[in-house]
Amino acid sequence: MPLPPPTESPSTLCCFLLALLFSSTFLHLAGAHRSSSTLSSTVLSEWRPARASYYAATDPRDTVGGACGYGDLGRSGYGLATVGLSSSLFEKGLACGGCYEVRCVEELRYCIPGTSIVLTATNFCAPNYGLPSDAGGLCNPPNSHFVMPIAAFEKIAIWKAGVLPIQYRRIKCIREGGVRFTIQGRRFFVAVLISNVAGAGDVTAVKVKGTATGWLQMGRNWGQNWHIGADLRGQPLSFELTTSDGVTLTSYNVAPHGWSFGRTYVGKQFPF
Repeated sequence: MPLPPPTESPSTLCCFLLALLFSSTFLHLAGAHRSSSTLSSTVLSEWRPARASYYAATDPRDTVGGACGYGDLGRSGYGLATVGLSSSLFEKGLACGGCYEVRCVEELRYCIPGTSIVLTATNFCAPNYGLPSDAGGLCNPPNSHFVMPIAAFEKIAIWKAGVLPIQYRRIKCIREGGVRFTIQGRRFFVAVLISNVAGAGDVTAVKVKGTATGWLQMGRNWGQNWHIGADLRGQPLSFELTTSDGVTLTSYNVAPHGWSFGRTYVGKQFPF
């Protein structure tokens, strides 16, 4: 959607947007840090080796989009505590929504000692097959690579590091409020973007139920966009979600009888 005509000079508007972006970024990045006592009960995997690089988000539009389909990352609650994953980690979109604790290792010149940051997978780092995996093709298979905003990168290392070795592990996601269901489509085609998922965070199976139907399996279109070919208009909708750790959450009557396309509805939340 285009921005309205500015009432101030372009430079003033630009500064305002950047200030808004970075104030939001600060809040989300601050929330991405957790104490060791909290993390001990939320760990889902062991530490594993990888490499990381960053991009400089100088334009507010850099927080919009991504291969997981979340749209505006600020409005969807993710901010800049996010990461793009190489294909070996992205798993064709199945990793979307999962949370990773990342820490800098080995590069003592650049690492900030005793720090780590929690990031949500929201994007894909595409391979560059024109370059070897060990000479510029950072996200080529079989590399495990993380690309994060510079604001996140600088929580664990000095920006001059460029590309550096890290360790990562899967942990449970902590979210505010319930799971969000954004319904799109038309008549006999229903598409649902699922976001703000706590717990494991990465949804692997979805079912939908109307008052006139049983439970219907939805297919994953891309990222965390799920779809079904059915006319579900005029009936409350319930959803059953399963995440990668096998936990299932059922939210009944999330969308009311008069639900409409283009709206977002909030259900229950996974434990974390």
